[in-house]
Amino acid sequence: MGKALFFLLLLPISWLPLFFLYRLSYLIYFFLYRVIRYRKSVVVRNINESFPRLDQKAKKQIIKDYYQHFSDIIVEGIKNLSMSENSLKKRFKIRNPELVNAYFDDGKSIVLCAGHINNWEWWISYQNAAIKHHAIGIGMPLKQASLGSEINKRRARFGMVVTDSNNYKKEIENPNNDPFAILVLGDQSPGSVKKSYWTNFLNQPTAFTFGTEMISNTYKLPVIYYSVQKIKRGYYELEFKLICEDPISLPYGKITEKYVHFLEKDILNEPSQWIWSHKRWKKSIPNNLNSIKNEHKKHFNARFRNI
Repeated sequence: MGKALFFLLLLPISWLPLFFLYRLSYLIYFFLYRVIRYRKSVVVRNINESFPRLDQKAKKQIIKDYYQHFSDIIVEGIKNLSMSENSLKKRFKIRNPELVNAYFDDGKSIVLCAGHINNWEWWISYQNAAIKHHAIGIGMPLKQASLGSEINKRRARFGMVVTDSNNYKKEIENPNNDPFAILVLGDQSPGSVKKSYWTNFLNQPTAFTFGTEMISNTYKLPVIYYSVQKIKRGYYELEFKLICEDPISLPYGKITEKYVHFLEKDILNEPSQWIWSHKRWKKSIPNNLNSIKNEHKKHFNARFRNI
């Protein structure tokens, strides 16, 4: 079923020009926002909790703008299945590639981290061609495995290695690899609240996956956040921002806190361009949250700081 959907529908649609797909985006917006009201209750709740001081008119505008943006992201994601490298280069500019390329020139691998803001699919496909580092991406498998497999093949067509949380170590530890940049999109809801890092994010206690901090400390890798701004429809600009040179020198949680700070700032700058329909806060806050925080910190310090 997944392969049939990919080859009979998604891939042929991706061959259409973007100007036509953006017309399709208007129909998707109308269908999602006006007809089926796709996850409307989730979006409204997330916006209300994240922006308690905004009036209802401002919140409604963010919600409407979000569905318009989300519809563009859908068609751009489909277009990504067949876009050329030159087209990606034209539409996805990098403001300061020298920041990461300098690490490659020194023979150092890095961790790249970001959130689901603006067009992450184009960057997944383009990363290996855009910077000198060998690209590795850690993703979450789709429920429809055969569809996910075909999508990952297209994501990897310019050299990105797409892996998951169970298999990324063999890619990192491959002795034949050039210096690599491992991509982590860390703003999804984590699997286990006990293995997560808890902090305040968008006015509410929030659990974050701790993968970036664990990977950087395990392999002693610099961590770099990247921010993506929409210049105009179908055109984006990326800027790298250093989180840390030496993860071992930082206390528990500092890398994640810096990541959350950058992510929150990007969301506040352009609220409609984050994925509000994701059930980000679906897990309840544990009654023993302080105990969970202390235990998590204790395990980290015992493993990486000998304390």
